[in-house]
Amino acid sequence: MYNYPDSSGHFGQFGGIYMAETLIPAVEELRTQYLRFRDDPAFKAEFAYELKHYVGRPSPIYHAKRLSESLGGAQIYLKRSASVSDDGARFPVCDRQ
Repeated sequence: MYNYPDSSGHFGQFGGIYMAETLIPAVEELRTQYLRFRDDPAFKAEFAYELKHYVGRPSPIYHAKRLSESLGGAQIYLKRSASVSDDGARFPVCDRQ
Protein backbone atom coordinates (compact mmCIF):
# COMPACT_ATOMS: atom_id res chain seq x y z
CA MET A 1 0.00 0.00 0.00
CA TYR A 2 1.17 3.52 -0.69
CA ASN A 3 0.19 6.97 0.51
CA TYR A 4 0.06 9.27 -2.49
CA PRO A 5 0.05 12.09 -3.13
CA ASP A 6 2.40 13.20 -0.37
CA SER A 7 2.04 16.51 1.51
CA SER A 8 3.65 18.34 -1.43
CA GLY A 9 1.24 16.82 -3.94
CA HIS A 10 3.84 14.46 -5.43
CA PHE A 11 3.21 10.89 -6.57
CA GLY A 12 6.51 9.15 -5.81
CA GLN A 13 9.96 10.16 -6.96
CA PHE A 14 8.87 10.83 -10.56
CA GLY A 15 5.46 12.30 -9.83
CA GLY A 16 4.57 15.88 -9.25
CA ILE A 17 2.05 18.61 -9.62
CA TYR A 18 1.14 18.96 -13.27
CA MET A 19 0.04 22.55 -13.77
CA ALA A 20 1.36 25.79 -15.15
CA GLU A 21 3.89 27.37 -12.82
CA THR A 22 1.88 30.59 -12.79
CA LEU A 23 -1.10 28.75 -11.23
CA ILE A 24 0.79 27.30 -8.26
CA PRO A 25 0.39 30.36 -5.95
CA ALA A 26 -3.38 30.46 -6.59
CA VAL A 27 -3.75 26.70 -6.01
CA GLU A 28 -1.69 26.94 -2.82
CA GLU A 29 -3.97 29.75 -1.59
CA LEU A 30 -7.01 27.64 -2.44
CA ARG A 31 -5.52 24.69 -0.52
CA THR A 32 -4.74 26.88 2.49
CA GLN A 33 -8.24 28.35 2.62
CA TYR A 34 -9.87 24.94 2.11
CA LEU A 35 -7.90 23.49 5.03
CA ARG A 36 -8.95 26.51 7.10
CA PHE A 37 -12.69 26.22 6.38
CA ARG A 38 -13.32 22.54 5.57
CA ASP A 39 -14.78 21.77 9.02
CA ASP A 40 -16.87 24.96 9.24
CA PRO A 41 -20.62 24.11 9.19
CA ALA A 42 -21.48 27.16 7.04
CA PHE A 43 -18.82 26.20 4.49
CA LYS A 44 -20.06 22.60 4.42
CA ALA A 45 -23.64 23.75 3.86
CA GLU A 46 -22.68 26.11 1.04
CA PHE A 47 -20.44 23.47 -0.55
CA ALA A 48 -23.24 20.88 -0.41
CA TYR A 49 -25.61 23.40 -2.03
CA GLU A 50 -23.14 24.09 -4.85
CA LEU A 51 -22.62 20.37 -5.44
CA LYS A 52 -26.36 19.77 -5.61
CA HIS A 53 -27.19 22.68 -7.89
CA TYR A 54 -24.10 22.92 -10.08
CA VAL A 55 -22.19 19.63 -10.06
CA GLY A 56 -24.20 16.94 -8.34
CA ARG A 57 -26.39 14.37 -9.98
CA PRO A 58 -29.26 14.20 -10.31
CA SER A 59 -29.45 17.90 -10.95
CA PRO A 60 -32.75 19.65 -10.32
CA ILE A 61 -34.86 21.21 -13.03
CA TYR A 62 -36.26 24.73 -12.78
CA HIS A 63 -39.71 25.81 -13.95
CA ALA A 64 -39.19 28.99 -16.00
CA LYS A 65 -42.57 30.45 -15.11
CA ARG A 66 -42.21 33.87 -16.76
CA LEU A 67 -40.69 32.38 -19.92
CA SER A 68 -43.54 29.86 -20.04
CA GLU A 69 -46.10 32.65 -19.71
CA SER A 70 -44.43 34.79 -22.36
CA LEU A 71 -44.48 31.89 -24.84
CA GLY A 72 -48.22 31.45 -24.58
CA GLY A 73 -48.62 28.52 -22.24
CA ALA A 74 -45.93 25.99 -23.08
CA GLN A 75 -44.45 24.94 -19.73
CA ILE A 76 -40.67 25.41 -19.97
CA TYR A 77 -38.32 23.66 -17.59
CA LEU A 78 -34.57 24.24 -17.56
CA LYS A 79 -31.91 21.90 -16.29
CA ARG A 80 -28.57 23.35 -15.25
CA SER A 81 -25.62 21.44 -16.59
CA ALA A 82 -22.36 23.17 -15.66
CA SER A 83 -20.02 20.34 -14.78
CA VAL A 84 -17.13 19.39 -17.06
CA SER A 85 -18.02 15.78 -16.33
CA ASP A 86 -21.66 16.10 -17.35
CA ASP A 87 -23.52 14.15 -20.00
CA GLY A 88 -24.09 17.16 -22.24
CA ALA A 89 -27.86 17.38 -21.59
CA ARG A 90 -28.57 21.05 -22.24
CA PHE A 91 -32.00 20.90 -23.79
CA PRO A 92 -35.09 22.48 -22.20
CA VAL A 93 -37.94 20.15 -21.38
CA CYS A 94 -41.25 21.37 -22.85
CA ASP A 95 -44.67 20.16 -21.80
CA ARG A 96 -47.68 21.47 -23.71
CA GLN A 97 -50.94 20.88 -21.91
